[in-house]
Amino acid sequence: MLLAAVSLTMMILDHRETGSLNRVRQVASVIVYPVQVGVDRPFAAWRWASDSFASRAALLEENARLKNDLRGYDVRLQRMDTLEAENDRLRAMLDSSQSVADRMLVAEILSVDPDPYRQRFTVNRGVLNGVYVGQALLDADGVVGQIDIVDALTAQAVLISDSNHGLPVALNRTGLRTIALGTGETGLLNLPYLTNSADVRQGDLLVTSGLGGVFPPGYPVGRVTAVQRRPGQSFARVLAQPSAGLDRGREVLLVMNADEVGLTAATGGPAETGQ
Repeated sequence: MLLAAVSLTMMILDHRETGSLNRVRQVASVIVYPVQVGVDRPFAAWRWASDSFASRAALLEENARLKNDLRGYDVRLQRMDTLEAENDRLRAMLDSSQSVADRMLVAEILSVDPDPYRQRFTVNRGVLNGVYVGQALLDADGVVGQIDIVDALTAQAVLISDSNHGLPVALNRTGLRTIALGTGETGLLNLPYLTNSADVRQGDLLVTSGLGGVFPPGYPVGRVTAVQRRPGQSFARVLAQPSAGLDRGREVLLVMNADEVGLTAATGGPAETGQ
């Protein structure tokens, strides 16, 4: 009964987010971290063994396909270099400062929240790596989510599909700004604040608008999949599918905000992290 009373007291304090248990959580996370890594090791060993025994023919076929893809990317890269040079000239003409590329930190997903109503997972980076609350997460295709809770060695992230998450976005075609809300379903976002007269079409690309300063502007968020005009109501029903693989992959990229990195360095924390 004493242990039950202590447990209930700690759960109530943690639920109210008073901050009094942050130090306890961080210490506990250091103790639990080896267990999380240990649980993941058998699966990592199995993946390594499967890759090691892959047939030579399959590897040769994949290598040939990747070489063909690389040739195509080289051609596209030449065009990108031309556009970048043209963009630099236009910025110089407008006397506009050139923006610095965002720093990235690679993190691996350790575990996924089993609760079907919570779209969250844990990564193997924490305060010691310069991770901070609100930090944006990306993958190779677009925005994944942002950091919600940070411990010493790990951090918890909330996906953009979580029902409690909202993301400032803009339509890439028109520049129209709105908010993309999570629905609790991995492959579905809701845009409830677009009026019936808004210029939005099925297939429109959604990108981060940069408002709020959390997510850097211009990163893909998703594509509009359904637009339903509703006469007699102020807003249309607009749905979108996330660009990122929210339920796939094991690695994510954490965008290192320049202000946060500078603050960490000024306070004596880890100023240099892996990119």
